[in-house]
Amino acid sequence: MQKKVETVLDGKTLSLEAGWLAKQANGSVVVRQGDTMVLVTATMAASAREGIDFFPLTVDFRERTYAAGRFPGGFLKREARPSDPETLVCRLIDRPIRPMFEDNFKNETQVVCFVISHDQENPADVAAITGASAALLISDIPFHTPVAGARVARDKEGKFLINPTLEQMAESDLNLVMAGTADAITMVEAGAQELDEATMIEALAFGHEHIKEIVKIQVELREMLGKEKAQVEAPEVNAELQDKIVAFLTPGMEKAMQIPGKQDRQDAIDQLKESMKEQFNPEADADLEGEIKGYFKKVEKEVMRRLTLETQTRVDGRKPDEIRPITCQTGYVPRAHGSAIFTRGETQALVTTTLGTSSDEQRMDTLDFRGSKNFLLHYNFPAFCTGEVKFISGPGRREIGHGMLAERGLAPMLPSRDDFPYTIRIVSDILESNGSSSMASVCGGSLSLMDAGVPVKKPVAGIAMGLIKEQDRIAILSDITGTEDHLGDMDFKVVGTDAGITALQMDIKIDGLTKELMAQALEQARAGRLFILGEMAKALETPRPQMSKYAPRITTITVPVDKIRDVIGPGGKVIRDIIDKTGVQIDINDSGLVTIASADEAAAEKAIGIIQNLVQDVEVGKIYMGKVKKIMDFGAFVEIFPGTDGLVHISQICDRRIKRVSDEISEGDEIVVKVIDVDRNGKVKLSRKEAMRDEAEAALR
Repeated sequence: MQKKVETVLDGKTLSLEAGWLAKQANGSVVVRQGDTMVLVTATMAASAREGIDFFPLTVDFRERTYAAGRFPGGFLKREARPSDPETLVCRLIDRPIRPMFEDNFKNETQVVCFVISHDQENPADVAAITGASAALLISDIPFHTPVAGARVARDKEGKFLINPTLEQMAESDLNLVMAGTADAITMVEAGAQELDEATMIEALAFGHEHIKEIVKIQVELREMLGKEKAQVEAPEVNAELQDKIVAFLTPGMEKAMQIPGKQDRQDAIDQLKESMKEQFNPEADADLEGEIKGYFKKVEKEVMRRLTLETQTRVDGRKPDEIRPITCQTGYVPRAHGSAIFTRGETQALVTTTLGTSSDEQRMDTLDFRGSKNFLLHYNFPAFCTGEVKFISGPGRREIGHGMLAERGLAPMLPSRDDFPYTIRIVSDILESNGSSSMASVCGGSLSLMDAGVPVKKPVAGIAMGLIKEQDRIAILSDITGTEDHLGDMDFKVVGTDAGITALQMDIKIDGLTKELMAQALEQARAGRLFILGEMAKALETPRPQMSKYAPRITTITVPVDKIRDVIGPGGKVIRDIIDKTGVQIDINDSGLVTIASADEAAAEKAIGIIQNLVQDVEVGKIYMGKVKKIMDFGAFVEIFPGTDGLVHISQICDRRIKRVSDEISEGDEIVVKVIDVDRNGKVKLSRKEAMRDEAEAALR
């Protein structure tokens, strides 16, 4: 039974259709805006997964290239592993829907989103967030609170736009993706051009008003097609045992939570856990072991939150708005083009910057964008940074997401390609972690860029904010630790300069985060960001005037489009010969922009000279030093610059009559010649005698 609901957002129709596609899934919906369509399915396993203490949810987002009438790139010509952009959308969907499932629900659940049509105007990511919620809502999966996704941009006049087109986004100084319920904002991901805090709050409020409209049509669809929800059995609570464990743990947990150092604190908590096991012997009963483990986590969370709210002192002894000690060092890695070590408390990042040429750009082929990218930030989180032992594999979704957040925050402050024609790669290796390693990557990335001599517009810093809220008692926390992130109610990362915000990421675990509370958190974040910028300035305040001697020097020249083939030569022969002779790296694009890169300035100048000779036009009346290439009975052919030669007739060899050309010149000789004519067919006529005469007259002056 096919059903369809729709709403109009700023003149654009957003529709949800269900009831006839993918009916064997527990729920399925097609979301459409314009001609962009996303098929979203939600499926759950028949029974709960035993022996786990987490919700096993998987979210997959895949672009089908047929959606835009294209073939996939690459050799295999089929879609393969998800790209980084697809992985980032998976995270955008997962973060707002995960908290909305019933507690104690442990059935394997999978949400799959296929982009089946793309009109090259309307992005699919926010539609997929809405589609995931709608598919879950109409299914029998225990998901009760609908969530909607929306994007907010601003036009040149400062007017907010809801779910803008790709063209509108390209002209906007704000790209704000958000999700929320009818009552509250639950997730934010934003990039901006130094947007002030007040404007960001307005944008969030604007987006939430439209989210409410999208939630309404999901409720309508549920009323038409919704299935009865599966029942989740709550575990039985042994109140007597729980009270005994809480009484046993609380005094020791209070002491442990007031130990400043992460490792010392964790050691004390682990010892308390061992004492609990000895006291209550949970290994004797598998069900009892899981139950007692849950009680332990509950006490840990309750004690940390209560101590913070009652004393306004955090687990490491800081005040709510206090930043951990910061140290910065630049130039640590000698052969990297730029490097920095940024340490804040027990979080430390080694961040390097590498400069390359246009050949180092990353080629992108997504439904939204085809082209190349010249700024990359890669974030790595090895197990040793938290004192663990794990197999090193490729980057996971978390690493890709953290890297993109840092990249988004730094990108607005980079110089334009015209002013700085380099490809820039930043790598952040986290060496220690106790909260907010992505923000350490931002700070270290900014310092390493300046250490590399990249003329950034301003330094950038990032800070992670947290929240603990129990009814009317509130604590907003600056520069949160891992414990505060895990046990708190909000993870709110803010990146920016001294003038405004460049990136924002927020996940809220509770309802009821008011506009006023969000404004307070942003203002406290601004104060923390300014403090961190001041600490960074002690190490390096402005970009270094010179780049590393190991960095390539890039020079650009422009050649006429019709001369590009002369520089490249048949089969690339000419350009390869220039590279072999000079040792430089050369790239040339279709507009005639030639990029020459070399750490040897003399070699670069030599390559430029060769290219300029190749593309220069013959000037009538100009004297050239040419090379005799071939002698004929009637004259000699002389190359005046690479690829261009002309004829010196026998009568123009010298100022007297000669019988043979070889009496005066030989093949291989370098002689001065003057261009006396270029005919309509481009043939060049040269004169040696006029060139010699002009030089003699010039010498007499």
